[in-house]
Amino acid sequence: MQTLTPHVYWAQRHGDVYLRNLDISLQENTLQFKAQGHGAKGNNHYEFCLEFLEPVQPKVSHKSTQRQVNIKLLKQTEDWWPRLTLQEKKPLFLAPDFDRWQDESDAEKELQAKEEQRINKISVESRIRKDPYLGLKKGYLFMYNLVQFLGFSWIFVNMTVRLFILGQDSFSDTFHTTADMMYFCQMMAVIEIINPLLGLVRTGFFPAMLQVTGRNVILFVIFGSLEEMQNKSVVFFVFYLWSTIEIFRYPFYMLACIDTEWKLLTWLRYTIWIPLYPMGVIAEAVAVIQSMPVFDETRLYSLPLPKALGQSLSFSYILHLYLVIMFLGLFVNFRHLYKQRKRRFRSRKRKAN
Repeated sequence: MQTLTPHVYWAQRHGDVYLRNLDISLQENTLQFKAQGHGAKGNNHYEFCLEFLEPVQPKVSHKSTQRQVNIKLLKQTEDWWPRLTLQEKKPLFLAPDFDRWQDESDAEKELQAKEEQRINKISVESRIRKDPYLGLKKGYLFMYNLVQFLGFSWIFVNMTVRLFILGQDSFSDTFHTTADMMYFCQMMAVIEIINPLLGLVRTGFFPAMLQVTGRNVILFVIFGSLEEMQNKSVVFFVFYLWSTIEIFRYPFYMLACIDTEWKLLTWLRYTIWIPLYPMGVIAEAVAVIQSMPVFDETRLYSLPLPKALGQSLSFSYILHLYLVIMFLGLFVNFRHLYKQRKRRFRSRKRKAN
């Protein structure tokens, strides 16, 4: 088997040397290449040796394909070489790599452009004021989301286990077994209205206020103040839908505080609410409608009126207005969440490309 010299194509930048056409070795200032391959003359050994004009760093990086080997070397000092090899006469197997070739002026322009980008990046970073309390804020948000995740997980697991053991009989007892934890979680959720006002999160104030206020009206006014509502099956569906959404939302935000992302969790957080959120609003509307006769009968929260107009205005009339506001809120929140989902997945697609 004869030994042949392959075609070697070269190009340079101020700091790099590129060779394109495996045993590659770099000793002092000499590159030695040896390989075995199948060419026009069958299987043969291929080798060449190049002694460079100027010193290069000992580290060699290369990528191999079925047709060629791409080699990149770093110059010891950034400079433009008049030629590649120490010997003035160019070896017969050596030729310019026109896919990469640049003359000295083009390479200098490229170098200047990179330097300008680096300076602009440093300038922008220097103008951005670093928040000395960023770590403290992230720690606070992480702990808040962790506590909420644990609370809603407890509700979800409790209701799921009871459903498997008791079946539909668990519906009537849902409020008495999970209400305390739900009270705690929903009172904590008021923080989500405050956080945007303090600039701690980028979430809008209005969508957060609609969601938290709406849930607390259902929990404290409809379920909490009417014993007649606490044994109804609708409590199970409202609580179960709320907790199912939150056991994916809170861990997503929790991991975001430590700059971590799980793709599956991201997909669930921005997808599972699409069917569950409208279902939750419908369950809440059913609860409101079922509570109206109770408010009419008990006159709880009725508004006193002048004698000429009657004794009082039933709270159920206010609930009629609340139903309209609830479905308007559904539209606003659904639109807001859908835009968030589009931005998130568009951003991920750009990063992947």
